[in-house]
Amino acid sequence: MTTEPTPSPSSTHLVLIPSYNPGAGVLETVRQARAQWTPVWVVVDGSTDGTDRLLQDMAQNDTGLTVIVLPQNQGKGAAVLEGISRAAAAGFSHALTMDSDGQHPADLIPTFIAASVRDPGAMVLGKPVFGPEAPALRVNGRKVSNGWANLETLWMGVGDSLYGFRVYPVAPLIQVMRGNRFMRRFDFDPEAVVRLCWAGVRPINIDAPVRYLSAAEGGVSHFKYLRDNTLLTWMHTRLFIGFVLRLPMLLARRLLGRAP
Repeated sequence: MTTEPTPSPSSTHLVLIPSYNPGAGVLETVRQARAQWTPVWVVVDGSTDGTDRLLQDMAQNDTGLTVIVLPQNQGKGAAVLEGISRAAAAGFSHALTMDSDGQHPADLIPTFIAASVRDPGAMVLGKPVFGPEAPALRVNGRKVSNGWANLETLWMGVGDSLYGFRVYPVAPLIQVMRGNRFMRRFDFDPEAVVRLCWAGVRPINIDAPVRYLSAAEGGVSHFKYLRDNTLLTWMHTRLFIGFVLRLPMLLARRLLGRAP
């Protein structure tokens, strides 16, 4: 029996997968990520579906996989913060985040990390390419959040504010997250790009497909339309206030950036 070769371990970039009750499909997501990169870390955010044990069993036979289990659900942003804090302590400078539900393209992990290696001061953002199965409500609804994010960053070039397949420089993200009490749940992805832009971290956009899996395909969604859109509305309200306060600095940075 032959096994597929795994990539050589990186000392700077890791793949970080926050996971909450994703179902057994998470195992395939992790396998695909491991086929593309070493190391891969999974942060189990208080899952109650038994996937914590499945992932821990998987990690026992794979030195390139680390599983961190949080005792209770804290939210995606909190899980990412736990992961990147441990990553920084271990000497990693960058983390590629991807969802555990199989929506994100694991085969593009090397492409995104290569872009990060070329420009380590930037964040590399996935710009989603939707298939015909994508719900129109979700596709069209994200345009509102993207419009607000571009206004709040003075059009620094955020291709998509919600797509969670992206590479972050760890140090500025930790600084931004520890500097406020928000960004801990579903609001993490859009608020992270806005606040990192405010901190001077430039976005690089790369097209990436996104899959919306049906329940029959093992798809699991924790999106609650009213709850999460209320959360996003509150998030953009406070971000707009922050934008107004930072507008002189953002304008000055834009003018200096365009100066000959």
